[in-house]
Amino acid sequence: MTETTPALPDYLHLTEQHRELLDQVLDKWSLHVLAALCEEEPLRFNELRRAIPVVTQKSLTAALRRLERNGMVERCVTSTRPVAVEYRITPLGQSLQDLIDALLRWTTSTLPAVERARAHFDHA
Repeated sequence: MTETTPALPDYLHLTEQHRELLDQVLDKWSLHVLAALCEEEPLRFNELRRAIPVVTQKSLTAALRRLERNGMVERCVTSTRPVAVEYRITPLGQSLQDLIDALLRWTTSTLPAVERARAHFDHA
């Protein structure tokens, strides 16, 4: 049987580096952090915790470090007394906003079908 689907260009193949970046940027807490910082910035750590009340301090710290390492979030130390740390979204992080919005629209429109499929699966 011959393959009828055209081959994808090399840049569209999901590599280990792609998976790692997607895992780190699109995980549960990172999405919350990015959404909060896109809505209002800069935010201090405790302001982010209030914006995402279900996140633990440990999980928020880990998400912020991953996002900072990947260039999506910038950690800014202010020279006030006492010293304060604020987090800002970078242009690279801001570039995800349209993609995140598209994913939210997709989940909103497909959620009823997914819930029906889940109910059918669970009933079987």
